[in-house]
Amino acid sequence: MRLFLSFIVLVCISAPVQANGPTARLKDIASLQSARDNQLIGYGLVVGLQGSGDSLRNSPYTEQSLRAMLQNLGIATEGGQTRSQNIAAVLVTASLPPFATMGSRIDVTVSSLGDASSLRGGTLVMTSLAGADGEIYAVAQGSVVVSGFNAEGDAATLQTGITTAGRLPGGAIIEREIPAKFKSTNGLVFQLRNPDFTTAVGVADTINEYALVRFGQAIATARDSGAIDVLQPANTDLARLMAELESLSVETDMPARIVINEKTGTIVIGHHVKIAKVAVSHGALTVQVTETPTVIQPLPFSKGVTEIEPLTDITAGVEEGQVAILSGPDLRTLVAGLNTIGVKPDGVIAILQGMKSAGALQAELILQ
Repeated sequence: MRLFLSFIVLVCISAPVQANGPTARLKDIASLQSARDNQLIGYGLVVGLQGSGDSLRNSPYTEQSLRAMLQNLGIATEGGQTRSQNIAAVLVTASLPPFATMGSRIDVTVSSLGDASSLRGGTLVMTSLAGADGEIYAVAQGSVVVSGFNAEGDAATLQTGITTAGRLPGGAIIEREIPAKFKSTNGLVFQLRNPDFTTAVGVADTINEYALVRFGQAIATARDSGAIDVLQPANTDLARLMAELESLSVETDMPARIVINEKTGTIVIGHHVKIAKVAVSHGALTVQVTETPTVIQPLPFSKGVTEIEPLTDITAGVEEGQVAILSGPDLRTLVAGLNTIGVKPDGVIAILQGMKSAGALQAELILQ
């Protein structure tokens, strides 16, 4: 008698996570952990202004800085007061990019500290830019570019943009490098600009699919919602690995969000926003105040005087509002439903807040 034994082998395969968002390159949605910017700051003087600088009597630090600068140049400034308004004290800021080398240039932003009315036409005098550790990393100097302008007359003033702040494109030269730790590690760590577990796992899966063909092994692991660890394969240059991975296309995902800026009336609605069936009615309250003063004349040959009697008429009413039934699985349905009511952005903001309170809006509401 023969015995036939059958074996059933169960193989568990983890299915890749699917994202429903748009496709983007890895370099556009993530950055390298070791590559970060460093903020620089400095104090300087802008000279060459056409009478639009600081009034030295109201800004004593400007005059002190001017005297110190002239003394460093070998010019005696003892005695007398400077009344020039062609100079302004400014705060200089810049961002030192990662892997920046000595001699390369970076952009600089200058902002007025005193009561200067405009920095247009000015020149920033040599200014040292220091980091958080107090060390000097760059030196800035050059002409200030101001986008705004102002014009004044005896009875009118016109101003467009901001004239008390400007930029120096490439106006700073890097004098000190920050030690790079790129090739001192055994791998890479990508940080998502918008942390999300679905996107992080999708990035790791995309990298592993490429690495199995290229290196014959999986090298990526999602640490959390914002970081993906990538191991360096043997006999592989880390810079070349970074160049190969950052061009990979990844499907991104994001939570359903609605961002509202009540100051400007801006509303940004995400693609994944969904709403339950809800009835919405919106009407605007209108209050009208009319002033109609009446002139009262006294009787002839009387001792009365002419008086003005105030007459105020106040009316209030509610504009006709429509009632709409809103329901749908996507963004287009929500926008179309709100447009049928004919409300303005401020009304849309109130409706969205009310829908969120009613539990009909399946999205995160962010107020700015």
